[in-house]
Amino acid sequence: MREEIGGITNSPKRKSLFHFTRVDNLSSIAFSDGLYASDAIHPNPEGKRRTTKTAYEFKGNSAFLNAHLQISKDMMDVDTSISQFRAFLDQNVFLWPTLRLCQQMLQMYTRREPCEKFAVLQLDADSLLSDHGDRAYLSKYDAGSMPRYPKRTSYRKTLRMFLQLEAFRKRDDALVPRIPSEIHEILIHTSVPSLHSYLQAVYCADIADLPAPWVHLYRPLSDIQTSN
Repeated sequence: MREEIGGITNSPKRKSLFHFTRVDNLSSIAFSDGLYASDAIHPNPEGKRRTTKTAYEFKGNSAFLNAHLQISKDMMDVDTSISQFRAFLDQNVFLWPTLRLCQQMLQMYTRREPCEKFAVLQLDADSLLSDHGDRAYLSKYDAGSMPRYPKRTSYRKTLRMFLQLEAFRKRDDALVPRIPSEIHEILIHTSVPSLHSYLQAVYCADIADLPAPWVHLYRPLSDIQTSN
């Protein structure tokens, strides 16, 4: 799998992966030393829609899960139901392969929830994918989003759109990424344990919001908001 990982991380702009979260989740993440899929925090095998941000107890701390966006039936392929698709998303940790894509996520949530505080974790891409590549999927599209005009989109949501990392550049299908620049998201099934092994920086607006073990990793959130 070294060839597939190297093909993704060769570019200077793809040396890190980024995880977007709420400041309220930082204590839980630091305490557990891991990133966990929402299904690991609160099992949702039937893929029921979560309509609001919800807090659950996880390993003695509060973990806040985002609401699911409503997905139109018009966006779905006939081979996958909305509940099947949502259940799969809940089983994975989401990472963004470039700073630009993470900026877009930050901008979207800041507009949607202007009073909420957010944070971004920067992780070493090569070592993380080397350790967890057998549980990694690549997506060409923003899997959890809902396009404004679904009937005009060039694809339909289906479980087939998630490409296992080991199959990168081996599957000739317009539905999946075939070159690094087409990778929009990287999903890790279930969890990313031993997070300290990969953590390079934590971006947030106020250093006081960081758990004590992470203070030395602090970077102002404005560095991401203004970076090119």
